[in-house]
Amino acid sequence: MIEIDGSYGEGGGQLVRTAVALSAVTGKEIKVTNIRKNRPNPGLKQQHLKALETAAKICRARVSGLSPGSSELFFAPVEIKGGKYGIDIGTAGSITLLLQCIMPALPFAKEKVELTIRGGTDVAWSPTIDYLQHVTFNALEKFGYVGNLTLKKRGFYPRGGGEVLAVFEPCKLHGFHFLKTETKKKAEKDLKECEGTKDRQNLKEEIMGISHASNLPSHVPARQAEAAESLLLETGYASRIDIRSCELLSTGSGITLWTGYCGGSALGKRGLPAEKVGRQAAEEIITELRAGAAVDMHLADQLIPYMALAGNSSYTVRELTLHAATNIWVTEQFLDVKFRIEEKEGLFEVSVD
Repeated sequence: MIEIDGSYGEGGGQLVRTAVALSAVTGKEIKVTNIRKNRPNPGLKQQHLKALETAAKICRARVSGLSPGSSELFFAPVEIKGGKYGIDIGTAGSITLLLQCIMPALPFAKEKVELTIRGGTDVAWSPTIDYLQHVTFNALEKFGYVGNLTLKKRGFYPRGGGEVLAVFEPCKLHGFHFLKTETKKKAEKDLKECEGTKDRQNLKEEIMGISHASNLPSHVPARQAEAAESLLLETGYASRIDIRSCELLSTGSGITLWTGYCGGSALGKRGLPAEKVGRQAAEEIITELRAGAAVDMHLADQLIPYMALAGNSSYTVRELTLHAATNIWVTEQFLDVKFRIEEKEGLFEVSVD
């Protein structure tokens, strides 16, 4: 059995999610202690419980410690099964964080896994559903990962009500090196599709995006998009942002931008002008693109377990976050791999054989 100190490094829910996913892959029993020990409300929260319950169902695990506030978890996987699962996180619990808990294990399932998940699609402190679909999945495809998402309904804090269909196929992962030239190639392809369009021919690359709102005036997502497009244009980037307005259970707004393996997002909230939301998302992706790294900071920590499972992979990133460093530490506890981190020309190169 592998014992993991849940307070190590970043010491949050991601450490537990990665440990459970790799436990499922390797078949090794785990005991996680001191879960979220240094957080204002330590222990497991409702959202963590749903993710762990889902992982336990998929790999028929024996598990204990699944209760609110629990600081200790025991997880003993049996076999990763396929099948259809319906999951209701409740209110606005993050759908993307639940998926993060199980996705590294799903290539090793015996058959297709189909999940219908209800909860929050665009909530604070988690990747937006558009980021997961257009940045994370875009990167995972390079490892040979086979999965797709269908957004049925968006869900915002606090009422949730979002719904996502996620389908994953068993597959064999292979290594991949994320080089800046790869994102440049994609950008050139995007720009070629827009040849002859006014003001685009001298711009650096085209950034895609979705600006959305529920139960709010239609000018809200439009203003978010206009503010983002304006700042991107000032900085030399073309953009194409879809504007979507709808009426759902929950009220909220947001915008996600992406190109290649970089993204930026922002969520609206009461009293925050739509223009600020749009500019915030644009500033985030501009910062990443200007750094010249292969992947953005958020993707960098998400890729760690997949790189270890695939082998012979690398990327460059402008900053190695505590999340990424913690994910590296957890991954090395389960797999016979050693990550290398080198600083080159102001960027961090992370690689594994």
